[in-house]
Amino acid sequence: MGARKSDIIVQFLTEAVVLTGLGGVVGLILGWTISRLCGLIFPNLPTAVPVWAAVSGVMVSVGVGLFFGIWPAGRAARLDPVEALRYE
Repeated sequence: MGARKSDIIVQFLTEAVVLTGLGGVVGLILGWTISRLCGLIFPNLPTAVPVWAAVSGVMVSVGVGLFFGIWPAGRAARLDPVEALRYE
């Protein structure tokens, strides 16, 4: 109650960026771990994760989070507070 539309949008977008950023980092760690395990199991197979691929993967994840976070953020900012608190 009393929050400005910009405050609500920033809150939603911050949540989207944090969640997708953490998901990107977890995926990066999981991919690196699988790459290292494959390198140990198959020593002749060159396994490496370039830094540019890791950074671009996390950035794409955050970008998708921002893109799909804008719509619910705008929708939530337009809601009437009484209607938003009503349970259906």
